[in-house]
Amino acid sequence: MPAYALANLTPPAELDDEVLTYMERIQATLDPFGGRFLVHGAPAREVREGSWDAALVIIGFPSLDHARDWYDSDAYRRLIPLRTRHMAGDVLLVDGVAPGYDPATTAAELRAARS
Repeated sequence: MPAYALANLTPPAELDDEVLTYMERIQATLDPFGGRFLVHGAPAREVREGSWDAALVIIGFPSLDHARDWYDSDAYRRLIPLRTRHMAGDVLLVDGVAPGYDPATTAAELRAARS
């Protein structure tokens, strides 16, 4: 099942050289784990509900194990401070859904569990 690394980042007003170095090097840390950027710091074009003032990053992986192994890899752990010294934010790893996922089936299971 696919998995994703999501980051909600607040970029600095001016990008520091360390942030640019982080950006230059991150793909090499993703490659061994099948990671690829799906969204990379794009501003929200249309906020339909709530508010959003951060940069969103979504990286896809073949599985949650791949995502964990990437995040915990020595190569990526060495890069993290280049970002965190200059950008506040949240990073999380989440499972995706299997092909053919149907939310109505999940709702039915949840209804049955309440009974």
